[in-house]
Amino acid sequence: MASVRLSEVVEKMHLKNLTPGIDLNEIRIRQQDINRPALQLAGYLEHFEASRIQIVGYVEHSYMQSMGKARKEEIYNKILSMDIPCVVFCRELMPDEIFLETAARNNVAVLVTKVSTSAFMAETIRFLNERLAPSISIHGVLVDVYGEGVLIIGESGIGKSETALELIKRGHRLVSDDVVEIRKLSDDTLVGTAPDITKYFIELRGIGIIDVKALFGVSSVRDEAGIDLVIQLEDWSKDKEYDRLGLEEEYTEYLGNKVVCHTIPIRPGRNLALICESAAVNHRQKKMGYNAAQELYKRVQDSLARKRNLDDED
Repeated sequence: MASVRLSEVVEKMHLKNLTPGIDLNEIRIRQQDINRPALQLAGYLEHFEASRIQIVGYVEHSYMQSMGKARKEEIYNKILSMDIPCVVFCRELMPDEIFLETAARNNVAVLVTKVSTSAFMAETIRFLNERLAPSISIHGVLVDVYGEGVLIIGESGIGKSETALELIKRGHRLVSDDVVEIRKLSDDTLVGTAPDITKYFIELRGIGIIDVKALFGVSSVRDEAGIDLVIQLEDWSKDKEYDRLGLEEEYTEYLGNKVVCHTIPIRPGRNLALICESAAVNHRQKKMGYNAAQELYKRVQDSLARKRNLDDED
């Protein structure tokens, strides 16, 4: 099961640690959701998701201040003994000494942020959704072409990296070569990134490894991109019928999400970079409501209808 070290959350969200004796690297976050323990502070512990990050805002903090010492010790012991990963106090609100002592005794990290409760919750959920999303690694090349994430796949040696290099020379941006890590952020969104070890590098057979960022500048690379379109390169076969109109979309599936896929046959003289650019722009047009294939089909149908009307009049 995917997890995130609590130390990564602290670094990303710029949190202050009030329990320095606890090793944040040993604490793992495995839940994408978070919890505000209002009912739990009131004593209701049924259906309590203790494995989530617990967020204390102004309302919870005010209620904690209103409790007597005996009640605090009772409630804090019940809540903090339930294997909670951490408690975050927003708006720079500070916990009392009883809370800090109980948390340290139960190995629960106590953190503080100056950010408002709603803003902190939204940003934390976004970060956890991204880091804990289901993921796979595939063999391919991911390039940002006119703002569209184009995933180029095909057999090894078919020309994926060479196509990506030509696209980079034409002003587009490389995300990953050879291995693309795909994460599912939602039922509509797939995001691709490069493994840290191969980020910004391209392998060209006969030349070796080149550093795209060093050769073409920082404007030629991206850390991640959504996967909007898949282009599958394959050797040309005279026995295979290829789509020439594009009236019906073909799809491929990753992590349960369908992505539009075009199969491009390889022949000498075909400019694959230009084809990828055209496919990306055409896909963008379709998302904006214009489909060239359907427009041509409509014109043909209108022409045939006019011709039939003329024949009927004769």
